[in-house]
Amino acid sequence: MRVISGEWRGRKLLAPRNDATRPTADRTRETLFSMLASRLGSFEGLQVADLFAGSGALGIEALSRGAAHCLFAEQDRDALDALRTNLSVLGAAPRADVRAGSVLALGPAKRSFDLLMFDAPYTTGAGSVALDKLNRLGWIGTESWISIETAEKESVDVAGFEIDAQRKVGKAKLTLLRLS
Repeated sequence: MRVISGEWRGRKLLAPRNDATRPTADRTRETLFSMLASRLGSFEGLQVADLFAGSGALGIEALSRGAAHCLFAEQDRDALDALRTNLSVLGAAPRADVRAGSVLALGPAKRSFDLLMFDAPYTTGAGSVALDKLNRLGWIGTESWISIETAEKESVDVAGFEIDAQRKVGKAKLTLLRLS
């Protein structure tokens, strides 16, 4: 895995040692960030959340492209070790907040995020459940963009949200959502 663009373009990212985490493939990440860039214009100054973060590749990509800050939430110990190592090696730790634990255990937000990226385990529906909960806890505002990566045949349907775009990339499906 490598950072695709921005400040850390081409830098390698450490993946978790176990196979409990499925890192987002470079090609899938590239497609996602192309979709986001066409809607956001720039990542400069954004407040980002990388949920079910794994190695942190999605949030690190956003930071590399100019996001001001990223909150990473992950519960797997090996993934957390890889995430913290990646942030340290890149010098990104000052712009990161790592939350060790379940995304579903996160509490109310102090303010909404500009971009929330969910990469939950495939076929569990956990991304949709977490999106619904975090919406009720103030994580999502009228200007927020949400991405959810799922298995290609998995559907994303959360009350109060509308699908802006979907793309299939290999075995993955990327869905961008906004508040209705």
